[in-house]
Amino acid sequence: MDPTLLLMLAALAVLMFFMMRRNKKTQQQQQQMQSKFAPGVDVMTSFGLFGTIRSIDEAENKVVLELSPGHLATVHRQAIAKVVEPAAAETAVPAEETVTEAQTAPAAELPETVKDDVAPGTAAETPEETLKRLNGDSK
Repeated sequence: MDPTLLLMLAALAVLMFFMMRRNKKTQQQQQQMQSKFAPGVDVMTSFGLFGTIRSIDEAENKVVLELSPGHLATVHRQAIAKVVEPAAAETAVPAEETVTEAQTAPAAELPETVKDDVAPGTAAETPEETLKRLNGDSK
């Protein structure tokens, strides 16, 4: 036999081996994820909808998801992309993003000493004043 033919057949065999191995791993991961399916589990579909499993129909491979209270959607079992795990700890709000009372209070409720210190663009400015300031019409 020709050595190039043997080399091409060997490359084809290696390629087929890796393809079958990858498919087997994907199927195992899919089965492992689907074993977690149960009513009450939060999931995400392959098209980006988040919901909670309400019921599973094994015979027809259908899952009923509750997208929001009172809104149900029936999807194929394979359309569920992943099980959403609850976050272990919520992240704390950085100190820079906290809003003080002086920033959220209307100008009428602010003390006179604070009214002058309020930065432009906060609640102490009327919408008309904001438009003038942003458009550069400070006439």
